[in-house]
Amino acid sequence: MKVFVLAPRENWICDRIAEEWIRNNPEVNTNDPLEADLIWLLAGWCWNHLHPKILASKKVLVTVHHIVPEKFNEQSKRDFLARDQFVDCYHTPNHKTAKILRQFTDKPIFSVCYWYDAKQWFPEDKISCRKELNIPEDKFIVGSFQRDTEGGTTNPKLEKGPDLLCEFLKKLQSEKDIHVLLGGWRREYVIGRLESENIEYDFFERASLNKLRKMYNACDLYVVSSRYEGGPQAILEAACMNVPIISRDVGIARDVLSPYCLLDIPDQVCIPKQEWTDYNFEKVKLYEISSHKNSYLEMFKRIIK
Repeated sequence: MKVFVLAPRENWICDRIAEEWIRNNPEVNTNDPLEADLIWLLAGWCWNHLHPKILASKKVLVTVHHIVPEKFNEQSKRDFLARDQFVDCYHTPNHKTAKILRQFTDKPIFSVCYWYDAKQWFPEDKISCRKELNIPEDKFIVGSFQRDTEGGTTNPKLEKGPDLLCEFLKKLQSEKDIHVLLGGWRREYVIGRLESENIEYDFFERASLNKLRKMYNACDLYVVSSRYEGGPQAILEAACMNVPIISRDVGIARDVLSPYCLLDIPDQVCIPKQEWTDYNFEKVKLYEISSHKNSYLEMFKRIIK
């Protein structure tokens, strides 16, 4: 079995997922779509980067990471149907996305959670990480490492919940001496809100993976405030590094996190107990790539049989 993975080449999360898959599965990977038994459109929006004749001659799997119903307009439907004619099966990382996707296609849908790589994401000493990052050692550090402002604007990307995050931070500020640690890019909306509320922060834009690992490990709390998600990867990454995390009930949160860590952010303000974080640390091991990759290989085999 040979699989060709199409990545978007955007220097963002899908490229990292593709690179991790290729590195951990050299025996099934091919860089030539003509040699492939299966073409995996990991970045489905880039499907037309391949010639239609190639797509028509191969088994094609598309990953739909998440769907924002409010943004799925008539043009989105036309684009979806244009690609759907070449698609044999769909993959979603969670059942919520699969349920929405089912409204638009009768093709088979597989729900298989993302993975994480334990060689990259592992616990480190909190104080040492804070010193290396030059952030306060005596503050309550709250992390958020995602893209949540619409491109070229200061408008919130509402599906990522930056407005909910800021409301949560306002409430938490009354209970804790907080310092916010931001990562990713397109954080203009959150930065503007934090400055208007006089909430201290540091922003490391597009940090390297090694630096990002230290950012996670520096945190007392990581917050996922999204309204819609595919993952996010942050749930896996925080959990496997023993970082306390809370999340709205989106994406893979229910599959990985303790039920007590699923909150109605910003209405609920809660700091996870150590036993909840320990639960997350044990549960997330199911999704380490060295073993969880078999779930993907089984999915691929079912498609090409």
